[in-house]
Parts: sequence; structure tokens; C-alpha cells
Amino acid sequence: MTSGPQDPQQGGSGQQPPYGQQPPYGQQPGYGQQPGYGQQPGYGQQPGYGQGGPEQPGQYAYPAAPGAQYGDAPDAPTERPTTVKAGIGAFLANTILGLISSIITFTSLDSQIDDLIADQALTRDEASAALTIGAGIGLVLTAAYLLVLFFAWKGHNWARIVLWVLGGLSVLFSLLGASALGFLGVIGLLLTIAGIVLLALKPSSDWYKAETQRRNRF
Repeated sequence: MTSGPQDPQQGGSGQQPPYGQQPPYGQQPGYGQQPGYGQQPGYGQQPGYGQGGPEQPGQYAYPAAPGAQYGDAPDAPTERPTTVKAGIGAFLANTILGLISSIITFTSLDSQIDDLIADQALTRDEASAALTIGAGIGLVLTAAYLLVLFFAWKGHNWARIVLWVLGGLSVLFSLLGASALGFLGVIGLLLTIAGIVLLALKPSSDWYKAETQRRNRF
């Protein structure tokens, strides 16, 4: 005797749902469940997020964009931290004080010449020439120092190192001749120490590192 047609949902061996019938729209297999053998999701239907199937791009958060931290390599210059601004400002103020001191010295040029004549046994012309040459060398060194400050302001780490070296030598010589320091000399010494310390702090170091990495990318 031949039995009647069986319900396709009752597990007949090898039986599939009638052609054209798909699960109702919006219904997906449960979490961790896969479609049965030979069964595929309906046209346009994809497994939901986390419901089995291969991982799709975009399921996970993208990494942070470069430049979010000082340790990364940003595409554009980052804002200078306060420690860098204050440190370079201290070195610049010390340079200005040095220029003021030189101007004060040259207001008493005749007495400077007389001192050289008495101490070095020079003629007046020789003493005047020595002071002129010394003033010219001082101006060249000041211009070079200002150039180093400019590159340090732009984030070049080598310029910061040069400032450390020159500042350290200046502090050493000032301390060795501390008895001869005047008021402007003491102020200049304090400014130099402040500049060295401020440029050595972590925010300054992080900023110079980020700027170096950014330049190395191009």
C-alpha cells in the first residue's frame, strides 16, 4: 500500500522544502546555528552579526587614527605643549638679556679700551680693533644661537640637544664665576636652567618624538 504524501517539515530523508518556499523575511537561524545540509539562506538574506557564518569586514572597530597620541606619527604638525613654548621662551629671554648687556658694555667703550691698554699693554688702535672683532664674533654667535632656537621651535630634536649642550656649558661657566655675576647674569642663569629643565620634561620629549616620526614619513 502506498502511503500518502509526507510533510516536508517532518524529516523525510533527503526531502527539501518545496521550490520557492523560504523562511519568513527577518527570521534568521539562532545564535551558533547553521542552515541544514543543502539549505541556504534566502536571496538577499545574510546571517546576522555573531550568528555563525564567516566573519565580515567591518564587524570590529577600526584602529585609532595616527596622531591621536604624541607617540604616533601625525600627518600634520601637532600643537606645541606649554613646556616647549616656555622652555624656548626662556632661552630667547636669556639671549635678549645678553644683547642688552652687550649694549650696556659698549656705552662705556672708552673705559673698555683703557682697561685693555692697561692689562694687555696694547695700543689704543689695537685695543679698539680687539673690541670690534669681539663684538662681530658675538653677533655671529648670537645669530647662530637664534637659528638653533628657530629649529627647536619647529620641532627638530637635534636643535633641542644643541640647546642642552650650550645651556649646560653656560650654567657651568656661570657657576665657576658666580662671584662676578651681576644682576642680569643671575637672571640669565636662572632662565637657562629653566629652559633646560622645561625642554627635558615628558610632554616636550613626546612632542619632539612625534615631530621626528612625522618628518621621517615624508
